[in-house]
Amino acid sequence: MRYLKLTAFLLGACVALTNAIADIAIQNPDSRNAIILDGRWDTIIDPYENGYYNHRYEESDKGYFKNAKPANPSDLVEYDFARSPKLNVPGDWNTQDEKLFLYEGTIWYHRDFDIGKKTDQKYAIYFGAVNYHATVYLNGKKVDVHEGGFTPFQFDISEQVKSGVNSLVVKVDNHRERDQIPTVNTDWWNYGGITRSVKVLQYPKAHIQDYFVQLSKTEEGVLEGWVKVENFSKENADAQKVELRIPELNISQKIPLNKNGEAKFEIATKPILWSPESPKLYTVDLHYMQDVVHDKIGFRSIQVQGENILLNGKSVFLRGISIHEESPLHAGRAWSEEDARILLTWAKELGCNFVRLAHYPHSESMVRMADQMGLLVWSEIPVYWTVLFNNPTVYSKAENQLEEMISRDKNRASIIMWSMANETPNSPARLKFIGQLAQKARELDSTRLITAALDTQSDENGVKAIDDPLSSIVDVIGVNSYCGWYAATPGSCASLKWVSRYRKPVIMSEFGADALQGLHGDKAQRWTEEYQADVYNNNLAMIDNMSFLRGLSPWILKDFRSPRRPLPAVQDFWNRKGLLSDKGIKKKSWYILHDYYMKKAGD
Repeated sequence: MRYLKLTAFLLGACVALTNAIADIAIQNPDSRNAIILDGRWDTIIDPYENGYYNHRYEESDKGYFKNAKPANPSDLVEYDFARSPKLNVPGDWNTQDEKLFLYEGTIWYHRDFDIGKKTDQKYAIYFGAVNYHATVYLNGKKVDVHEGGFTPFQFDISEQVKSGVNSLVVKVDNHRERDQIPTVNTDWWNYGGITRSVKVLQYPKAHIQDYFVQLSKTEEGVLEGWVKVENFSKENADAQKVELRIPELNISQKIPLNKNGEAKFEIATKPILWSPESPKLYTVDLHYMQDVVHDKIGFRSIQVQGENILLNGKSVFLRGISIHEESPLHAGRAWSEEDARILLTWAKELGCNFVRLAHYPHSESMVRMADQMGLLVWSEIPVYWTVLFNNPTVYSKAENQLEEMISRDKNRASIIMWSMANETPNSPARLKFIGQLAQKARELDSTRLITAALDTQSDENGVKAIDDPLSSIVDVIGVNSYCGWYAATPGSCASLKWVSRYRKPVIMSEFGADALQGLHGDKAQRWTEEYQADVYNNNLAMIDNMSFLRGLSPWILKDFRSPRRPLPAVQDFWNRKGLLSDKGIKKKSWYILHDYYMKKAGD
């Protein structure tokens, strides 16, 4: 028998999530009426930011955002979007124009859109991602700014938008600064531009802003969650309800809103549980007055028990691979559904049930495709290497990106781990910084595991000891180790012993070696496929002796661009640690890992 509890039930983490990020991008924008603004945009390259500052380096009131046109032949206007170069959106600028390949700085983007404004509707401009600083202008007026290159954001433009043609201008700046997340030094390409889709959303003034639907962690056979309504009618407030429908589970419930516009629920039911073997997704519909939202959501549980990771109550070994957001279809940043399908199909073909999406939140297309295809996901924010851990402003930037990542993806069954950081040096400031992030993540979402990738193991008489104090904070310990490439010889790796001072599951989150696809030679010769294959053979032998290991995500599925890798005729600004070349061609190590995973899957 199904029932509905409309009592004081409250998920502490869920309420915290609602309150903390109510102003972040609307949940599931693809389910809204929208004008899609993808396509060719006018652009102006502006390395000196002349379109923003006057000659006294003061913010100008006559910048490029005005999109001015000479009123008569004597008018002085020193720019013209209409006659300027075009760039594709979504897309990075680095791979669309050869002269922009290494460019870091400001480019202005412009396009017009036409709309018939309705007084009973709200309008928002939504960006899937802009790297790194975005300043948005509509009809010559500043709307707002956003910092962070991999998470979505939206601004309410209900007051600024007008019926007819509207001029949208975005100042995009990808120059690197020490106080950013990530900071100045990374091992991936700093692709600049409007790198994911842009749309104008239209929805009722009273609308569903956010929601969270999940399996209960404490009661078997119970779905629980909440819905947040913005601008709900306070007239006859007691009668205001949200309707939740999950047709396949015969759920159709009307849930009253409280004074904060929140509807909370517990519903007894027995869904087919989502798993890599059976990635079942249910159609979930939410209705409030004139607003309707549709989603596809899977239900599963994830927890740790000692050194085991339990998926739906059963121990699981994570056969994984790390992935960068490098397109398999074209040069540059991946963003499309087809990009995601190809990358994840390669992972499935390799024998994976798990992917580490490094080192930043990947596109929503990627995580939704993982939901559909049945791949467990590690999702990460770019607290990478040596950020300024003592700087409160930097912490705020990291926390904001964490909130935006969790807000967007909290309903995705595939995501089982939120990662706080990668390869950060041990220090009290770093421990406090990442510890606070972990605490925040648990407040925002108590249903998933917390992890981080560590590379600060100690070496004691030939034994590698996992002793990073950050291990005490996370639920699952990630270990990055490049035995045979950055340290030791490949042949020495197989006999390397590991110990852990924590009774927790461990994932070998990175290992590997570079190889130029097609370059062959002796296994002792760097850069050859044979050398990489020897590293894999010996590291997999080492991994088999790690009794506490519950998964691995070697580095990496496919070669990816990196300015740290200039070696001519070998790297050419590519990190060559991929099992696939930049063209998608398999190297010898692909087959070694594939065979290993086939054996693991059969165990």
